[in-house]
Amino acid sequence: MRIHHLRFDIWLCLCIGVLVSLGTAKIVELVTPKMYEEYSEEHTVEDGLVGGIADSSVYPAQSIDDLLSHDTFTVVSKGIQYRNRGGGYHGNYYFQALTLPSGEIIAAKINEESVTHTKSDIYTGDSILPVGKVVYEDLTEDTYFLHQIEYKEKLTRTDFYIDMLGNGGKMSEEDYTELPKMIVQVLTVFLVFPITHMAGSKLGIFPYFFEPREKKEK
Repeated sequence: MRIHHLRFDIWLCLCIGVLVSLGTAKIVELVTPKMYEEYSEEHTVEDGLVGGIADSSVYPAQSIDDLLSHDTFTVVSKGIQYRNRGGGYHGNYYFQALTLPSGEIIAAKINEESVTHTKSDIYTGDSILPVGKVVYEDLTEDTYFLHQIEYKEKLTRTDFYIDMLGNGGKMSEEDYTELPKMIVQVLTVFLVFPITHMAGSKLGIFPYFFEPREKKEK
């Protein structure tokens, strides 16, 4: 097997690019807290709205009939049973296979920030899920999603799902910051590398990747 080694000038320019990218990443870290604050405000749902905390005035649905007969509702789940049936990705969201008190199973996207618990021990108490509403959609059109969410058990209905997310579901500050940092670092390396190598080539420190025409003629 042949082993190919990168030339020293390539390694050096890459190292310079990486070092510069550390600086641009620091700049991103200084800017993103304010951006995340605004993002967080936009994705924080008020209590009582879809995706928000459900208080005692919100109807606790027991079955599919209850879901379909109410504009908004909540579901009370034993412990963390609501996320023990598996789930899957549909569009850009993760859906749980939610078991209703009646035993019927429905796909639901849930704002975890708005789930409240009747006990400090989330495993023995009840979990009161966020305010939800029914959204009609033919889930059978997304066969890959159904394959994921029905891994353990079939959904009782696939012509609608429950939206308990609303405008919520915000990323953590760490995740929110990590993506722009990574993008800026990669772009910095791609920009700094050719600039550094071109400057070194003109100074005669590095060999040219593509020798200029006037240099060839000489």
